[in-house]
Amino acid sequence: MEKKNIISMKEEEEEEEEIDNSFVPVYHTFSSTSNNSQVVSGGDYLSILASKDSGFLLSPTGVQVKVWELEGKVVGLYFSANWYSPCTKFTNLLVNVYQQLKECSNINPGFEIVFVSSDEDLNAFNTYRSSMPWLAIPFSDLETRRALTQKFDVEGIPCLIILQPNDNNKLDAAVIKDGVELVYRYGVQAFPFTKERLEELQVKEKEKYDNQTLSNLLTHDARDYLLGHPSPNQVPVASLKGKTVGLYFSAQWCIPAKKFTPRLISVYKKIKQQLEGKEDEDFEIVFVSSDRDQLEFATYFETMPWIAIPFGDPKIKALAKYFDIRGIPSLVVLGPDGKTVTKQGRSLVNLYKENAYPFTKTRVGILEKQMDELAKGLPKTEKHSGHRHELTLVPEGHGGGAFICCDCDEQGYGWAYQCLECGYEVHPKCVKPVGRDPDN
Repeated sequence: MEKKNIISMKEEEEEEEEIDNSFVPVYHTFSSTSNNSQVVSGGDYLSILASKDSGFLLSPTGVQVKVWELEGKVVGLYFSANWYSPCTKFTNLLVNVYQQLKECSNINPGFEIVFVSSDEDLNAFNTYRSSMPWLAIPFSDLETRRALTQKFDVEGIPCLIILQPNDNNKLDAAVIKDGVELVYRYGVQAFPFTKERLEELQVKEKEKYDNQTLSNLLTHDARDYLLGHPSPNQVPVASLKGKTVGLYFSAQWCIPAKKFTPRLISVYKKIKQQLEGKEDEDFEIVFVSSDRDQLEFATYFETMPWIAIPFGDPKIKALAKYFDIRGIPSLVVLGPDGKTVTKQGRSLVNLYKENAYPFTKTRVGILEKQMDELAKGLPKTEKHSGHRHELTLVPEGHGGGAFICCDCDEQGYGWAYQCLECGYEVHPKCVKPVGRDPDN
């Protein structure tokens, strides 16, 4: 769906703060097959980093740094604001990556980041900038900040635009627009963010997934089993071979999980019923806990009809990193061969319930076609009791991906009713029509 602009995200921040570690909508999608979709023309970036009235940047200590000092360096333009929690979370990660790169003496060309603020006032800018070890465009230089936002079509934050040094053999330097995704996925390994380096990382990632098995995902030298019921009943990992397996990343304290876990339990039981008598296929879920202590884990796991990785097991953090889990609850689905089928299991369960099984592209394609047929019979516009503007029925391709339903707070794909004025979106099933004024 359409990306939320910076202003609309600010308006929704208070509501998002109430959701502890909720799933982050993916509006910075990393393509594993091609980087070209995220590459735009850069031009001479030194000429656009300062306005005619301000030809300098600010160092962390407030010292003025001339823009020309960035010549020959890889530069990251970091569009961010302190009022948006995903920005502050990503800033912590980016600081770590930046410091690691600065400590490497063999980095050539150098690397620098320039903060482009969307903060509300100078005090907020100064407070946020104090956590950053890199340069910043002065808050007073509104002209440059606006020009950069427009130049690189920045519609959402956090956003990290990577600018390569000008090459005399090229008219324009390449610009990578999905720096946030690259840092999340690869960390320091992404440097220097060239097409060649990203292709190398993609090859390595493909090899890793090609060699993926249930055993190397779920076991280690000290453990080859999972916990069943009644706990501490041990279930051999080998018993999952040939089954479709869901890895459920969740925690008792997670507010969105309080809604989703009961829904997943219902769907799990219905899928198991559908598969009764079928010897050639089965379905299981493995709980991957982010609970704070053993008691929380035990009481939460007791409500679940499936199996779990023991609390505190080192595989928990390894799996979260391996599958790039940004927020919980999240459901990753593995096929009978142990390979990843989808990381969007939560969305598919919300959309299609037990009909989503076995979560494959073929199955999802069939369901999407059915949804498209149903959408033909829906009103093109609708007045929803939860929103002041008229909503328009739009397909997934209209805006480019996932959205969070503003009525049920669950993620969705496919069709949605969307406010074209402010980006408000709801599942078609969540729309509560209101009577229209016959005079309007």
